[in-house]
Amino acid sequence: MSNRFLHFLFFVLISLTLFSCKTGSVNLFKAATPHEQYQRKLINAGLDQTAMGSAWIKSASLSLEKALNITLPYQETGYFASDKAPAAAYQFTATKGQKINISITKKPANAAMLYLDVWHFPVGGSSKLVASADTLNNPIQYEIDVTGNYLIRLQPELLQSVQYTLEITTGPSLSFPTSTNSSKSIGSYWGDGRDNNARKHEGVDIFGKFRSPVLAIAEGTVTRVNENNLGGKVVWLRPKGKDYTLYYAHLDEQIASEGQEVKVGDTIGLMGNTGNAKNTATHLHFGIYAPDGAMNPLPFIDPVTKTPQKITASVNNLNKTLRTSKAVNFLNAPLPDAAVVERLSIASIVNIQSATGTFYKAELPDGKIGFVQSTALSEITRPLKKIKINMLQKMVYDQPERTAAIKKTLTNGQLVNVLGSFGDYQFISDEGALTGWIVK
Repeated sequence: MSNRFLHFLFFVLISLTLFSCKTGSVNLFKAATPHEQYQRKLINAGLDQTAMGSAWIKSASLSLEKALNITLPYQETGYFASDKAPAAAYQFTATKGQKINISITKKPANAAMLYLDVWHFPVGGSSKLVASADTLNNPIQYEIDVTGNYLIRLQPELLQSVQYTLEITTGPSLSFPTSTNSSKSIGSYWGDGRDNNARKHEGVDIFGKFRSPVLAIAEGTVTRVNENNLGGKVVWLRPKGKDYTLYYAHLDEQIASEGQEVKVGDTIGLMGNTGNAKNTATHLHFGIYAPDGAMNPLPFIDPVTKTPQKITASVNNLNKTLRTSKAVNFLNAPLPDAAVVERLSIASIVNIQSATGTFYKAELPDGKIGFVQSTALSEITRPLKKIKINMLQKMVYDQPERTAAIKKTLTNGQLVNVLGSFGDYQFISDEGALTGWIVK
């Protein structure tokens, strides 16, 4: 570890310690997320004027612009290095009625604080912060109120190394309306044709035993108990704090009364086949209505929780520099058919940030972030070849570009090991194990 880095580390630790002891203006701040509170500490301690502090703040915002695409459920194991100012961001789509569950485990358990925030990005609107993990990194459970695009950002505090596992799963935001609690009992879905396709099914049909209990699936108020031609005997339930109403139809008997306050699991009726279901098997028609009409109730009640793909890419390669063992696509999502960010030639250098499924999330030497199949990578312990340095190759850069800092000047004719390449540069090591970039 360099003296310069140690000096900066000492300055940061002293500054943050002094700041944590201050009173006065810090207490006047309005409520903020843990990430915002930490950033304010950096600024008030003057660390935003240092290279590392400035990089941390910049990384937080840039990560949102470079968010990678994922599909839920999702799991990754990654590593944040203390000598960098990293942040990771991912975007995904979620459906109204789902509940997303986001959990983080750290190794070691008492390692660096990880700041986790969730945003919603409405079409044509401004982003909105909707959830944040607390300082103990307890799991986040968030109900999706609007179908659309969402984004999460994960960032550690400065100068702390940490290995983490991030897991995001989805489940229903409401309970199941019958005692079966199984999606296998659903026999007809949203959008199925009705009356020779003259209309579409505005709910799901859940089949069961005659006069079996139909349950309240949210705390709320029974707003209406009546009969109609299609639904027969029906009950309407408005969940507390929500903008939609639950509709239970074809009941043989209505047990709940109008204006009644109910809790989850209360019996509000008994299953039957009244209304236009008199010639069908016993079932509950369950629907959800918002001010703008009916919506698909399945995401609200589907008890099936999908599990993320098992991570098979080796986590022993986290924070390592690897090279491609063949030409391979660098992708914007961990899927074989995802959009190609770049086509990597054989022996291209990449730095591994995290593992998910059979993929690694990696950073290219030019800063691009994407996913690459783990099976297309190999270690750089053995050189590809040895070359003699010519007059144009004497400068060893710390990045593959001429404007980068020069790490060392080699001598003409000196032998070096070629470990990989990127663009017009080769990644080399010399007899002293120094690594860097030279022109091809």
